Amino acid sequence: MRHLLFIFGIVGAMSLTSCATHVAVKPATSVKVVKVAPKHHKVVVVKGQRYYFWNGRHYKKTSRGYVFVKVR
Repeated sequence: MRHLLFIFGIVGAMSLTSCATHVAVKPATSVKVVKVAPKHHKVVVVKGQRYYFWNGRHYKKTSRGYVFVKVR
């Protein structure tokens, strides 16, 4: 009888646990978009990807403008 109660206790405890239904994600950091590249920018290709370089930084062109990226 003790074994039967023990088994029912384990099965009952397992059925009370739930699976995660929602995963909370930290919001992305704010990204500043440069609408127009300056006249003195340079187009560089790194590993087959086109980047825009000015002011010592690399930028990637998006539909909203240019976004700062770290090229490695």
